[in-house]
Amino acid sequence: MTDYAVVNPATGETLATYPNITDEALEAAIAGADAAYRRWRDVPVTERATRIRRVAELHRERRDELAEIIVREMGKPLSAAVAEVDFAADITEYYADNAEKITADQPIDIDGEGSAVIRRSPLGVLLGIMPWNFPYYQVARFAAPNIVVGNIILLKHAPQCPESAAAIEQIYEDAGLEGVYTNVYASNDQAATIIADRRVQGVSVTGSERAGAAVAALAGQNLKKVALELGGSDPFIVLSTDDLDATVAAAVEARLDNNGQSCNAPKRFIVQEGLYDAFLEKFTQAMTASKMGDPFADDTVLGPLSSLAAAERLQDQVDRAVAQGAKLVAGGKRDGAFFEPTVLTDVTPEMDVYREELFGPAGVVYKVADEQEAVKVANDTSFGLGSYVYTTDPEQAERVANSIEAGMVYVNIVLADSPELPFGGVKRSGTSRELGLLAADEFVNKKLIRVAP
Repeated sequence: MTDYAVVNPATGETLATYPNITDEALEAAIAGADAAYRRWRDVPVTERATRIRRVAELHRERRDELAEIIVREMGKPLSAAVAEVDFAADITEYYADNAEKITADQPIDIDGEGSAVIRRSPLGVLLGIMPWNFPYYQVARFAAPNIVVGNIILLKHAPQCPESAAAIEQIYEDAGLEGVYTNVYASNDQAATIIADRRVQGVSVTGSERAGAAVAALAGQNLKKVALELGGSDPFIVLSTDDLDATVAAAVEARLDNNGQSCNAPKRFIVQEGLYDAFLEKFTQAMTASKMGDPFADDTVLGPLSSLAAAERLQDQVDRAVAQGAKLVAGGKRDGAFFEPTVLTDVTPEMDVYREELFGPAGVVYKVADEQEAVKVANDTSFGLGSYVYTTDPEQAERVANSIEAGMVYVNIVLADSPELPFGGVKRSGTSRELGLLAADEFVNKKLIRVAP
């Protein structure tokens, strides 16, 4: 029996299955990665950058093929899939462009004579456990910076993404990085074996709280460095606006991005009472007007959720919310893995949905009296990934940004992720940063070298 299969969520058809790696092949993969590290760490950084740049080029050369794969695997609209491939290429190229800056010595001013520097050196073999919602982007932001600094990657992708996992590995092989990047179709038990192996120095996981907690526990037992990128229930705070239609359009675009399956999408819309009625009306109209259908069709805004199980989970959350007293303003029904754009109001702290992450095209709209209440509601969550603030008052924007308990605050803008901007959260949303220069500091030895005069 295999854990890895391509099941088209739009049709429910199983298109392909991939066998799990055998224990013997897994041991060979770990041994090969360890041997590759002994060579790769001594390769000049300029050559590492050249190989990584080729990875970016191959993403662009194969963009149409790569995009079609993930439409089949997890149902995102084709235009969004193409955009993801392009973004993965941009991220990879960023680390090629900044390789020397990333690995440069950092001098330290000291009292007395002599010199001191921080020198960044690789740790060794790393395990990446990646999610299904952004099959290329998530891998790029983990693999590219770590390969540039001299680490080696073992990659366990989500079980529903075996075809894209194979395509990524092929790209790295074709770029001259065979052995530096290795895909493993591992079970959860085999992943635990990898984490425990003395030749593996760290693990990065992007996924749910449950998955992150399980991996962190294993890493802690084995004294391994762990980086966690977990869930989010990001607030979208509306305090004032010169253009409510534009604000609503941004809210809907961000909520429905990736079929609503993005950890840093806004999911809780917190609106000042003077704008609440108009915002709710326009938001509901725009959500329900979004075209749902075949993800390969040019005019589709919303494809299916990633799987039937994902749609059933969202249905259960919405049904429980309504049963507990929330008002269903729109949507709330599924057809197979397709789920209607859904709007909930009248949610209170006593309801389950107040604490949960809605991973799909559903949002909760809250009415608040003022800035202080907006911040209070925004922070009343165990998550702390991203956040969004819409206001015409720059001083208010600064106050709210300082008060929000999140790793990222976007003011009057959505969908503004970029290769140079660090990504990550606080509280139960994670412990690390990816993207930007900070990503390259997660798995390095920041070695002090103090030299006497």
